[in-house]
Amino acid sequence: MEKMWLLFANCLMIWVLLWGDSVEGLGVNWGTQANHKLPPNTVVKLLKDNGIQKVKLFDADESTLGALSGSNIEVMVAIPNGELDAMQDYKRAKKWVELNVTRYNFKGGVNIKYVAVGNEPFLKSYNGTFEKTTLPALKNIQNALNEAGVGDYVKATVPLNADVYESPEGNPLPSAGRFRPDVGALMTEMVGFMSQNNAPFTVNIYPFLSLYGNPGFPVDYAFFDGGATPIADNGIQYTNVFDANFDTLVSALKAAGFGNLPIIVGEVGWPTNGDVNANINNAVRFYRGLLPRITAKTGTPLRPGNIEMYLFGLLDEDAKTVAPGNFERHWGIFRYDGQPKFPMDLSGQNRDVYLVGAKDVQYLENQWCEINPNAKDTSKLTENVEYACTFADCTALGYGSSCHGLDSNGNVSYAFNSYFQTQNQNLEACNFQGLARLTLRNISTDTCNFTIQIKSSALRNAVSVAFSFITALVCLFFGV
Repeated sequence: MEKMWLLFANCLMIWVLLWGDSVEGLGVNWGTQANHKLPPNTVVKLLKDNGIQKVKLFDADESTLGALSGSNIEVMVAIPNGELDAMQDYKRAKKWVELNVTRYNFKGGVNIKYVAVGNEPFLKSYNGTFEKTTLPALKNIQNALNEAGVGDYVKATVPLNADVYESPEGNPLPSAGRFRPDVGALMTEMVGFMSQNNAPFTVNIYPFLSLYGNPGFPVDYAFFDGGATPIADNGIQYTNVFDANFDTLVSALKAAGFGNLPIIVGEVGWPTNGDVNANINNAVRFYRGLLPRITAKTGTPLRPGNIEMYLFGLLDEDAKTVAPGNFERHWGIFRYDGQPKFPMDLSGQNRDVYLVGAKDVQYLENQWCEINPNAKDTSKLTENVEYACTFADCTALGYGSSCHGLDSNGNVSYAFNSYFQTQNQNLEACNFQGLARLTLRNISTDTCNFTIQIKSSALRNAVSVAFSFITALVCLFFGV
């Protein structure tokens, strides 16, 4: 009998290790601003292989939703900011819902739970551009969902940056949180509408940005391991900026009369390159503090319990704007090719394990572009490097980044190779007026990876078509 119990216990442990990696309330953001995208089916397989059951999108791309069909992964589709004005027309909002929600609402279709109406539309840097269009768009989309008969389980929400609320000067405590004065009335009306429709408030919280934007910010306060000096607020000890930020929102909602409104954290994560604080060690430290909290349903002092969160992001995106900083292209928990960057245990047990990488990824040839040491005229070297970095990603060369330690020739080679790979290794893209040459030698260093890009979908399709054509010719010639 004792042996049977031992066998049962062992089997149970194996089951937990195999299937315990999915965490309730945990999702990921799937952004697609990359020069060479992984095929959507490959990404969906990546999600499933890692037990990720929720995904937040930034559009409603047909190929993406097609790949998610039948996966049972919970999905948040999105309407980009540029389309909010069109959604003020109720007929167009109804058509959008028809094409991007109800169209997939069948057994074996796409498990759509939320519609994100815009993305951080009230950022201060937008100077009010979307303030008049966001709320009407939100109302029209939710009403269209209700009219289509799916409003009970598909909710419209607006992912907002944490800058829509704040604590007043002289009282920088979470309990003093209020909505930003210039959008206060708008926010109150918006959360009132969300409350009427049982929809959640969605907020993006970035401890990294608190550290990045404030030179005097205490580093330990950006993490969860208790190293920071606590901040006291009405008997509550805040030891990290995430809890303090989240509870500032809770206080703002309470002050507006909607203290019990559900809150989703739409984006939270840590970048791994592009800044002195954006590195793998800090990312590991951040996630090793965050993930156990999600598993334990710790919540925050003012909102204990489970908090639904979406990690930002799934994959690095080398075509994102770098206006906020070079780190913008390096938020992924996976590299551009779907391979894991660092140990990460989504079960929150902090085991020293890596996520499962993308399968069957097809790469370009093992060849690189480097500076030509035999070039006679180098007078146009600078302008050629600037050209390369305008159309390719050179953010790893910045101060504090992984390739910052290269010498001048290494910097040039990195820029040339980045452009060469972006252009699908077109030989003409490794010339730069005679300043570059092709090499079959891997010119990466211990700290700086000279990327070999993955084959783009268009290139894969072209190869497939060419192979099919050649096969057909051979068959025709031999009479097969």
